[in-house]
Amino acid sequence: NQPEIFNPANPRLISPALTGVLPAGFQEQVVFNGLTQPTNIEFAPNGKVFVAQKTGIILEYDSLADTTPTVFADLSREVMDYWDRGLLSMAIDPGLTTGRPYIYVLYSFDAPIGGTAPTYGGVNLQDTCPTPPGVNPPSTGCVISGRLSRLTVSGGGTGNTMAAGGEKVLVNDWCQQYPSHSIGTVMMGPDGQLWVTGGEGAAFTTRDYGQYTNPCGDPPSPKGTSLSIPTAEGGALRAQDAQTPADPQNLSGSLIRVDPDTGLASAGNPNAGSSDPNLARLLAYGLRNPFRFTFRPGTNEPWIGMVGNVTWESIFRDPNPTTGVLNFGWPCYEGPALNDFSTLGLNMCKTLYNNPALVTKPYFDYNHSASIVTGDGCTTGSSSISGLAFGIGGAFPSSYTNGGLFFADYSRNCIWYLPKGANGLPDPAHPQIFETNASGPVQLVFGPDGNLYYSDFGGSIRRIVYSATNHAPVASFTASATYGHTPLAVNFDASGSTDADPGDTLSYSWDLNGDGTYGDATGVTASKTYTTRGKLTVSVKVSDNHGASATSSITIYPGDTPPVVNLTSPTNATSWKVGDVIN
Repeated sequence: NQPEIFNPANPRLISPALTGVLPAGFQEQVVFNGLTQPTNIEFAPNGKVFVAQKTGIILEYDSLADTTPTVFADLSREVMDYWDRGLLSMAIDPGLTTGRPYIYVLYSFDAPIGGTAPTYGGVNLQDTCPTPPGVNPPSTGCVISGRLSRLTVSGGGTGNTMAAGGEKVLVNDWCQQYPSHSIGTVMMGPDGQLWVTGGEGAAFTTRDYGQYTNPCGDPPSPKGTSLSIPTAEGGALRAQDAQTPADPQNLSGSLIRVDPDTGLASAGNPNAGSSDPNLARLLAYGLRNPFRFTFRPGTNEPWIGMVGNVTWESIFRDPNPTTGVLNFGWPCYEGPALNDFSTLGLNMCKTLYNNPALVTKPYFDYNHSASIVTGDGCTTGSSSISGLAFGIGGAFPSSYTNGGLFFADYSRNCIWYLPKGANGLPDPAHPQIFETNASGPVQLVFGPDGNLYYSDFGGSIRRIVYSATNHAPVASFTASATYGHTPLAVNFDASGSTDADPGDTLSYSWDLNGDGTYGDATGVTASKTYTTRGKLTVSVKVSDNHGASATSSITIYPGDTPPVVNLTSPTNATSWKVGDVIN
């Protein structure tokens, strides 16, 4: 099996930031830098920008030009930040400043369903799964759950912090035994309802059908009783729970639609009248790790990316989500084909194999061992689809407008584009490479300016812009020191800044004291001596002679030095495989 998206064994986690290669006329810019594993960027209707970090911290920027964010909310005590687990998604209510001052968050809750956090960590921002109980099978796993919450913004939606006592839990479900396939995405749909995906919380190192103590209490045996073939309904089979409506429904491996005020099923759901609240919430199931999804413009039609297992990555389309519940087949199917569960003789899979019409096949899929576009320059092997966004008109050329679908793969570090076909839908037969060497994309979204933004898990928010004529410069600078005893003299050099347009000249304006105001110095170099201990952000704005500009920032710590780490064990000679426990 491949490493999961945020599995520490995924080599992408230790790769440096890359220099993206884009089609002619496109350019990538760093908007915010110095972040800690950002997973989500959202744009508020009043111009504010919110960035979620996997640790549970949400930052508020007053605008895209703000270099000194405010901590909007610190959910690190409630969030379990470990492997695929963490604060992975948020959505902003479009009525933020007009009577609905809410931000919605979806995160891995550091406790079992109905429990109290923290169970495995909390305030230290880097939670662990100790042994016992252990990380992967045959260990029992560190069992947690998923949480969908509504956060109230201070000042009636105009403030930059969460109001006191401002978290209202809407849903607590998604039992997760192992640290992969956690929760996915929350979006405010065009219909004003919350749409949410979540993984099945099962193991990726083996075929998990509930044989490892069954801590989630999956049928047919009680919690703590290992399940057996052929009747098992646990592990990855939690994603098929809707097959058996006689027992309580879980939300693992599903797409749901809920009321943003109550978390209960939205009116118009296929099973809205069910006495089982989870079955009433359900729109689709049979999903492994539906990490990201999006809506096709002008519709309530979700397009779901599913991180695959051994062979396939998939994009599923649900054209009529409120008229019937779709089954996408996992774990009996992986994408377009039978999965290795097919040889186990499980009753739940036999039902689908005997009735293949019950399973909805992917709209688009790609094999882990194959290139999506011949010669696209992207790696093969480990794959994890990690972002989807439909093109919108305005800032991009017409060939990238409504109807076409951008999608990203975090492990391959690439973004592709399915152009609009003759039927008005993305054309799965003609994928195009859009960016190679993308820098760890884990979310794609178009901003209000019509440009494509993505969350770079390595620590930045990036923007892709287009210009047929003038391109904005790329700002970059170095500092002779970023910490040290006061007085701390620091020399800054922005000569590494570039401009793609021949003949353009660059000018420079510096914010040396971190107050957000430029003009403290001009010129390609600058210097300042800091006499007060603290932390501040130094920035440079680089402008070309046509008025386009870009900024770059570095954090300086006068009067401070970092500790020295001495790692004595394990030694460099230690070798291991995925799943081994190392102290």
